[in-house]
Amino acid sequence: MPVLGDDFQEGGDAPFDVLSVIGTVMALFAIGVIMARGSNAHAGDTVVGGGNSGGLADELVKRGEACANCGKQGSDTVRLKYCTACRLVKYCGLDCQRAHRKQHKKACKQRAAELKDEQLYSQGHERAEGDFCPICTLPIPLPIGEHCIFKSCCMKRICNGCDLAAEERSMFDCPFCRTPYPGNEANALAMIQTRVEKKDPTAINYLGKKYFFGDLGLQKDMGKVIELWTEAVELGSIEALYNLGIVYDTGNGVKQDKAKAAEFYKKAAMQGHVESRNNLGCSEVEKGNNNRGVRHLLISAQMGYKDSVEAIKRMFMDGNATKAQYAEALKGYQDAVEEMKSHDRDEAKTLLEWKD
Repeated sequence: MPVLGDDFQEGGDAPFDVLSVIGTVMALFAIGVIMARGSNAHAGDTVVGGGNSGGLADELVKRGEACANCGKQGSDTVRLKYCTACRLVKYCGLDCQRAHRKQHKKACKQRAAELKDEQLYSQGHERAEGDFCPICTLPIPLPIGEHCIFKSCCMKRICNGCDLAAEERSMFDCPFCRTPYPGNEANALAMIQTRVEKKDPTAINYLGKKYFFGDLGLQKDMGKVIELWTEAVELGSIEALYNLGIVYDTGNGVKQDKAKAAEFYKKAAMQGHVESRNNLGCSEVEKGNNNRGVRHLLISAQMGYKDSVEAIKRMFMDGNATKAQYAEALKGYQDAVEEMKSHDRDEAKTLLEWKD
């Protein structure tokens, strides 16, 4: 009877064919390699467990390396994306985000509010560009309307010091753009309209104020006011944000809406509008949120707003602010005022006080 060795050596036909066995083994090996490659190609789909599985799974979710719902790890084929509201966790897709929403909602809302607060209190610590005199380049003292002249020809605020200095040099046209002053209301309105047609946000906001007060021969028209201020906001006017905040805060010509007013104030404050920041602080104090109120008022005080210093002083006297907070507000205010001083402004202030 042939044996394995004999068959192999002779290469004859045998019931147990060695060559066919070897071929089968090689085929199985090839299949194994292909399956291994396929497994590696999907390594990014590794599932470590959902957000509740604990241990490594939770750690990966916290680090943003795995889907908070299904636990699938990120890879070249699995793109994880943050929850845009809170940026606490990531998801592999919308289905997982929707499935996890109920479980995630509370933490998401809390963190989203914290992020908004971080933005609100960290932005807008510098005065807006329009608060600087374009001639001397110094920030204009506050309240800004008492310390500058608005020029409708170029839509610039010129500080009283530079305006007086120009007059003393017999320069009676606009000291910035050299345009002669309009001789009457019709010419002044035409100047404004020219810049409005060019989509100048400052001019559009200014025209809105004229409709609000009924100046330059215009009839008061709150519908037109809101339309113009809304357009000015869309084009980037910070002042228009504040103006909309004021009318909704007071209900002057519109239905009073404190929440809507606060949103306008916030947007303006984060862009450096001092009065908006002060109003936010006062509003928080009125609601009993003293800590939040002081944080706002400290910012506006340090930007040179006296009313904010006085508000913190009252809070300190009532036991709602600390001595350190009042001292910080006063010091910041004094520093800001010092930066706004100039010889020409001192002269203009003396002259205006003498005229009064």
